[in-house]
Amino acid sequence: MATITKETFKVQGEKVLNKVKELVKEGNVRKISIHEKDGRELMSFPLSLGVVGAVFAPVLAAVGALAA
Repeated sequence: MATITKETFKVQGEKVLNKVKELVKEGNVRKISIHEKDGRELMSFPLSLGVVGAVFAPVLAAVGALAA
């Protein structure tokens, strides 16, 4: 049976976009969720082979907009 691991990273501003790109390159991430300091979820999106392609560009744009 596969082990599910959850990691939490705290980054601010433009570092959010860089961290998302880093996690995508890692290749073993299934889902990315971005939360406010108070724990409220701003966005969450699954990562799959399809998302990494053409669909991923708008997601990165949205993450960049949130980080600004």
